[in-house]
Amino acid sequence: MKHFLLLLLLIPIFAFSQGTLEQQLDSISTSEEASTFLKENKPKQGKIFTFNKAKHKTRLADDLFKLSKGGKKVTRTDFKKTYYKVIDKSEVNYSKFNIIVFDAAKTSEEDAKINREKVISQYKQGYKFKDLAKHYSTGPTAKMGGDTGWIKAGDMSTAFDDVAFNETHKLNDIFLVDDPESKKYYLVIKTEVETPIEEITVLKFSEDID
Repeated sequence: MKHFLLLLLLIPIFAFSQGTLEQQLDSISTSEEASTFLKENKPKQGKIFTFNKAKHKTRLADDLFKLSKGGKKVTRTDFKKTYYKVIDKSEVNYSKFNIIVFDAAKTSEEDAKINREKVISQYKQGYKFKDLAKHYSTGPTAKMGGDTGWIKAGDMSTAFDDVAFNETHKLNDIFLVDDPESKKYYLVIKTEVETPIEEITVLKFSEDID
């Protein structure tokens, strides 16, 4: 009987804590508020992340993209309840490039530029850009034949953005980007024009179910 009475006493407390948590989540409308919420509520159980409609093709991503800003999705298992709240929705301009990176930090600025000119010459002779990238590029995209995938301004350096995202460059034109501050020298081809792609910022928070 004592255990039953104790359970009855705990049920309102548990329901109140659950309600309070959901009320906090419902009141969040910005990334700053979401960050503050995580700091105050067990940050190891939550995070803020971004879904990109072109990159993320999971069922969860599809469900979240269907929600409006402020929308919420809740999933449950036997032991955990997870909330996903859409903090922001926007369209961001992305482009695709093929790049070959020459790292002057490993040689010198002069050697990097000389090697780049040699590769340009080989490209003009008919060598495929992706093969040249795999052989010469020092960047992480080398194994993909230089393909950056969809990137936006800010993903690379400012020096890269200023040149590569310049509207004067046409598709499949080859051009140079010099980034002496980072000691990187690029050979670049734009492979996709700037395209608006939908993104959502999502707050994820999980709590254990007793």
